Amino acid sequence: MSIDTLGLREQKKRETRQAISDHATQLFLQRGFDRTTIADIAAAARVAKMTVTNYFPRKEDLALDHHEEFVAGPAATLARRPEGESALAAMRREYMAALERHDPVIGFTGPAFARMIAESPTLVARLRELHDLREEALAERLTAETPDDPIGARAIAAQLAAADRLLFRELQSRMLTAPDGDPLDSIAAELAEMAHRVFDLLEPSLGTAAIR
Repeated sequence: MSIDTLGLREQKKRETRQAISDHATQLFLQRGFDRTTIADIAAAARVAKMTVTNYFPRKEDLALDHHEEFVAGPAATLARRPEGESALAAMRREYMAALERHDPVIGFTGPAFARMIAESPTLVARLRELHDLREEALAERLTAETPDDPIGARAIAAQLAAADRLLFRELQSRMLTAPDGDPLDSIAAELAEMAHRVFDLLEPSLGTAAIR
């Protein structure tokens, strides 16, 4: 099989996955997550039910399509941070950059999508689980950097994760009340002020901790 054929096959897989995700999102917004079935999504995307579950083993993954990036994000930020930068400084820098680009991974989902999540106990529970996994990945990264102090690494990860959860929830709450089509710049500015306050409060305890 040629490289070109492999490339076309991978492109087709990506297109199929994206089409399934797009149709699922439309149905979730129209009907609600819990009232939409895998069969509904398969019919809308014109694929077999098995094809949907092959790409998305969990129905929640169809709604929270950035879940892998969400879980790995903070740990990846620390892995990329330059020598001499603390974990707190890296997290602050990345969060402020994500605010500027209105990154959906940190909560810029739009009002309709935020309401869809809030109205589904299944998705609310899945988000809690993803936050736990996110903290665990962060702890594992810090523990790998300081294997002689695993409890210290986990304590730092817990504080950073708590700040991360707080900012995510604050942004989601503003998404819930924002009018559809409302520009996001004002929300981003409000969250930027809040984020600086949160990270400043952590500075005395974490400012010189976990420096690469």
